[in-house]
Amino acid sequence: MSKKIVTFGEIMLRLTTPDNLRIEQSRDFLVNYGGSEANVAISIANFGGEVEYITRLPDNALGDTCLAELRSHNIKTDHVLVGGHRLGTYYMEKAAAMRNSKVIYDREGSAFSELKPGMIDWKDAFKDAAIFHWSGIDAALTPGLADVCKEAISVAKEMGLKISYDINYRKNLWNYGKTAQEVLRPLMVDSDIMFGSEGEYALVTGIKAPGFKATRNGEKYDIAAYEKFCQEISRQVPNCKYIYIALRNVMSSEHHTFAGVLYSNGTMKHSRVFDIDNVIDCVGVGDAFCGAMLYAQGAFDDDQKRVDFSTAASVLKNTIAGDYNLVKVAEVEGLLAKQESGEVAR
Repeated sequence: MSKKIVTFGEIMLRLTTPDNLRIEQSRDFLVNYGGSEANVAISIANFGGEVEYITRLPDNALGDTCLAELRSHNIKTDHVLVGGHRLGTYYMEKAAAMRNSKVIYDREGSAFSELKPGMIDWKDAFKDAAIFHWSGIDAALTPGLADVCKEAISVAKEMGLKISYDINYRKNLWNYGKTAQEVLRPLMVDSDIMFGSEGEYALVTGIKAPGFKATRNGEKYDIAAYEKFCQEISRQVPNCKYIYIALRNVMSSEHHTFAGVLYSNGTMKHSRVFDIDNVIDCVGVGDAFCGAMLYAQGAFDDDQKRVDFSTAASVLKNTIAGDYNLVKVAEVEGLLAKQESGEVAR
């Protein structure tokens, strides 16, 4: 059976202030491209997986650059639509010490946001595919895009694909008169694989999260509480076979702890706690988890290996600037085997 994974979302221009400057201080911006589902696709491709990305780009130099960027990472772009007039943009002010990061979106009226049902030939796009991956960001932008997500899920389900869903809640994007719960809950029930932070799961399900408070490497955390949390989530999405949760405790902008859990077939597996004491860029960390998770679904049969691999890949993304997780399988496995010590790889 084919292992191709199809992801759907918006790739944007990211403008980041240099040297931890505030937006008001900066006269220059660092330019790169990113977006949740594109980040997921690039992670999968870096691990050697087959992946196609579907979006809509404007017919101009920015759209051409996005296509070239995706193709440079071995992403298939056969079903990318061209149309509209502008590429979505976001401005990023990086966190420093106890100051939080700041994002300003400028994506209203983007080529992607104008998508409507019937514009994408999903049956053709899903030929030879095994998994369709989407996220809550897609449905947050416009009512039309929420309908496109519903359309894609329906076709994917009809064609026998597994459906992967990243909750991906962004409160600043829900501006068209419906709540995330109203839109996402009916869409997520067809998921075979789900991912989110514990806070995102709590938001869409109404179930109180245990709260991850680990502060050091290898620290024990309340596994029983997370197993109960997963059991309650599973009752709301009984058809979902894999429930992944990312656990993060932010002590400062540069110092986080991180772990992951996976609930599947009535059993919970969990990773150890990783202490990340020099966070370079935490944008795309959840996407790195998703990319590794989807790769691991096909690469490994063991649930413990799947959650360990996904968590370690996500941990490594914290050390990489930009949206993409530019790591290989050997690097993730090296971290899991504790072979990476900070020495020069020769």
